[in-house]
Amino acid sequence: MQPVTLSTIDIPAPDQFEAWMGWFDGAFDVQPHVAPGPGFAAQTRNWAMGACLFSHVRAPGIRVTRGVAHVRRNPADHWMVTLGRHTITQVSINETAFSAPAGIPFVASLADGLTSDRPSDDRLQLYISRDKVAHIAPALERARGRALDTALGRLLGDYLNILERVLPEVAAEDLPGIVDSIVAMVAASLVPEHECAPAAEPQIDLVRLEQIRRLVRRFLRSRALGPQLLCKVLSISRSKLYRIMEAEGGVAHFVQRQRLLEAYAMLSDPTVDRPIADIAEELCFADTSGFSRAFRREFGTTPGDVRCVSRLAERQANVSNNACAVSNGSLLTLLRSA
Repeated sequence: MQPVTLSTIDIPAPDQFEAWMGWFDGAFDVQPHVAPGPGFAAQTRNWAMGACLFSHVRAPGIRVTRGVAHVRRNPADHWMVTLGRHTITQVSINETAFSAPAGIPFVASLADGLTSDRPSDDRLQLYISRDKVAHIAPALERARGRALDTALGRLLGDYLNILERVLPEVAAEDLPGIVDSIVAMVAASLVPEHECAPAAEPQIDLVRLEQIRRLVRRFLRSRALGPQLLCKVLSISRSKLYRIMEAEGGVAHFVQRQRLLEAYAMLSDPTVDRPIADIAEELCFADTSGFSRAFRREFGTTPGDVRCVSRLAERQANVSNNACAVSNGSLLTLLRSA
């Protein structure tokens, strides 16, 4: 799916901010934190999906305002879910002010007066037609004007990050299903879990699996890594963790495979000259022989063989590069003397 893209990068610097303002077409007032004279390099990519519009914006620091006049002139009343990726967003909705930390989404409506202030702009924004989410209107009203700093709210933030990665691969015929999945996920993050989460269970599982992968990478060298740690950090039950990881062969199998993959990468790196026993110990294997058996089962070869092959490949590459350098040097000498 191709996004609608606006980039000011290739526009002459004095005209960049005016072009950026034109994108908003009167829906918002935009003021830069710094005078736009030196330029305003910004980009927005937008995926239109009928009842939903998903945007990724990168820009210098700005203040965005939607006042009463904007609401009257441009009477769009879509709900918005906004995720600032790296900086705190200061928000005021109908004179209620709050801060949305980086990585925590917040809910607003285009029907309201709104001011959003961020020192740098790298955000994901989801606009949803009111008609599409009429069934959860009370939950959206309750969430309006606050950051969703809850377990499910943070899950929604992770889901938006995943959505930004997968939308370019979505075919047009799949869009209706994608929109329904997005709405279900938003509902699950706002409404008590027993009411709406079942409809969003596949999306929630997808996000939690991504969270589990990140946590496993983070704690890969910790002997505390296991179901108890994962359940505690993710605030989920052991039975839910086991269900999510079933397709990956279970928690223990997944953790061991990630450790073996890390070991393979270390053994393949010519700059890593540590003994195999040290690598096995660092990655929490009980002993070298157990590590070697697991490694052979996973990759069909031994740790020592992988290291030997990588060293041989490095030597061959050095010989090739040296030969190339000599050849290039001789050619340059001939050209300069011609």
